[in-house]
Amino acid sequence: MTLTHPSPANPLKIGTRGSPLALAQAFETRARLMAAFDLPESAFDIKVISTAGDRIQDRALREAGGKGLFTTDIEDQLIAGDVDIAVHSMKDMPVDQPVGLTLDCYLPREDVRDAFVSLNDVTNIHDLPEGAVLGTSSLRRRAQLLYKRPDLRTVEFRGNVQTRMKKLGDGVADCTFLAMAGLNRLEMTSVGATPIDTRDMLPAVAQGAIGIERRDDDMNTAGLLEALHHKPTGVRLAAERAFLAALDGSCQTPIAALAELDGTTIHLRGEILRPDGTECLSMGQDAPLEDAAQLGRDMGKILRARAPKGFFGWIH
Repeated sequence: MTLTHPSPANPLKIGTRGSPLALAQAFETRARLMAAFDLPESAFDIKVISTAGDRIQDRALREAGGKGLFTTDIEDQLIAGDVDIAVHSMKDMPVDQPVGLTLDCYLPREDVRDAFVSLNDVTNIHDLPEGAVLGTSSLRRRAQLLYKRPDLRTVEFRGNVQTRMKKLGDGVADCTFLAMAGLNRLEMTSVGATPIDTRDMLPAVAQGAIGIERRDDDMNTAGLLEALHHKPTGVRLAAERAFLAALDGSCQTPIAALAELDGTTIHLRGEILRPDGTECLSMGQDAPLEDAAQLGRDMGKILRARAPKGFFGWIH
């Protein structure tokens, strides 16, 4: 198939949220397409789309509908043809695809680790004084924290990286967690963040990964994106997102997972927690690369079966 390249006269329209991090991800996507096909910046049109998740600031997202709040508005414009591709943080993506859309292009994954951030002279949660306050909007991070330090208090901490840093400065909380991937992409590694080993804090499913969504029938765009797709990231996310799907995961369920590759083998670690951090169930398994998705499904089913009644509201 001969590809038709975007041009200043007929630019490729890129849909994205408007946060600094979302724009950085859209700019990275544009830069990779420019390099892959020797195209000028004017061959692309970045369209900022307001999402429900951006507009809702007065309550926790899990109270308003979950992950789709950051993606549905963008996907609606993609389906309508108002944009040609949509750039997403994969940890925000529901596991179910809307009819007519495909998600089969992933950029090389960034640092998957969470980071501990405090404006005080503290570099990890173990050194926090009893009763210290941690700000986070992540149910996973809250549950993982309380599992290790049940004496700590948590407060809701919505907003982008810049907003959360301002809240720390205002004394709303003593510390918070941020994703290393976001700090790296925003070139904000000087904020005093301490990376947390994944053995101490397993990250969110697909953390650090950027996904590019397109319409099913747009084969020209499919050909353009094929040049960007990072296959190792795709294999890792196949396992992690299958794990999430088997657990019927959403923003209302504390779920963490990380897949890592070693030659022809994939190793997946996963865990589920009670939202109050009183219990954590975890496991890890290996499989051949070609069985990545099946590995995720199998592990999800095993942990789901191990969870006692009432572990999550959806487990009976």
